[in-house]
Amino acid sequence: MNINTTLNYSPNFDIKKRRFEQIKFIIFHYTGMKNDKEAINRLTDVKSKVSSHFLIRDNGKIITLVPELYVSWHAGISSWQNFKSINKHSIGIEISNPGHDNKYKNFPKKQIKSILKLSKYLIKKYKIKNKFILGHSDIAPLRKKDPGEKFPWKHLSKNNVGLWHDLNEKKLFETRELKVYKYHKINFFKNLYKIGYSRVLNKDKNKNIKLLTKAFQRRFRPSLINGIIDQECLLISKNIAKKFK
Repeated sequence: MNINTTLNYSPNFDIKKRRFEQIKFIIFHYTGMKNDKEAINRLTDVKSKVSSHFLIRDNGKIITLVPELYVSWHAGISSWQNFKSINKHSIGIEISNPGHDNKYKNFPKKQIKSILKLSKYLIKKYKIKNKFILGHSDIAPLRKKDPGEKFPWKHLSKNNVGLWHDLNEKKLFETRELKVYKYHKINFFKNLYKIGYSRVLNKDKNKNIKLLTKAFQRRFRPSLINGIIDQECLLISKNIAKKFK
């Protein structure tokens, strides 16, 4: 499979080349910028100290910013399972979208088509597992929201990119906002930790618990993001955790 991209290299990457087998993850971001031009300027500005390997524009065109075997600066402080520095092990894909601070919008069909094409190319090339195809908010849940609740995770999963639950949607909806008890909440977070989410820090614990819950909801229950654990969240977390055996 060939991927047609435009080259617009960013200076923001580690000079030392990494090994092919070090690449384990694909991480999706939204740019959070008002338009493509602003996004490209920021991702190629040496002063910003941020970049990614690819940028997918509004029209679906793909730009290569950093060659794949170099570490781009897209994930920041992040973790997943036993991996503590996601930049070293990932391909970062920025997707042009204004984000939550600039009238967050749906991802156009042309973008989604390119997301699938690029992802499948990278999955095949680096043998990336579906459980390691993540959003920025998955690996940095206490500080990031992107790619957000409008990102088409369910659609991608149907096309063998990333994970989604396989529960009956109608029955699942009936459990929404139904109360859970303390032992349920303990099991919910055990499931999240098994999936790969970071453990909640004691500092500002209540706030962090809510942020972690919202990150999970953005990914797996995007129609209601309230930071409240209910029976629907519990069932989804259990179903996803089973895929990590």
